[in-house]
Amino acid sequence: MDYTDLPGLNAILNSASALLASAGVYCVKRGHVSAHKTFMLAALGTSALFLTSYLVYHYQVGSVRFEGEGPVRAVYLGILLTHTILAAVIVPLVLRTVYLAWRDRLDAHRRIARWTFPIWIYVSVTGVVVYLMLYQL
Repeated sequence: MDYTDLPGLNAILNSASALLASAGVYCVKRGHVSAHKTFMLAALGTSALFLTSYLVYHYQVGSVRFEGEGPVRAVYLGILLTHTILAAVIVPLVLRTVYLAWRDRLDAHRRIARWTFPIWIYVSVTGVVVYLMLYQL
């Protein structure tokens, strides 16, 4: 494996993160707190692996330009803009959410998790969409 394989790996890691976080929320809504913790920590680990891989790739390659034109370019740029802004927001938000759970401040954890989860899912899914648009169109 070399750095050219990393965009595909990143899409897989983003997908896995979204699935694991979704499974975690599913579990906690059904009262399975232990499974929730396991899934959410796995999602956190997968996201950390993604971020590491993403940074390594872009350190090697730099910025990758979208080659599409016309309406698809506008769609891509709209997705990329919201993805980028929320990707910057989600890192401290996830860390704060995990910290509150770790400190057993569950009321505060629940309040912030209501925001963290949908943003995390959006960033993960749009990360895969950006990958598909950049490398598969």
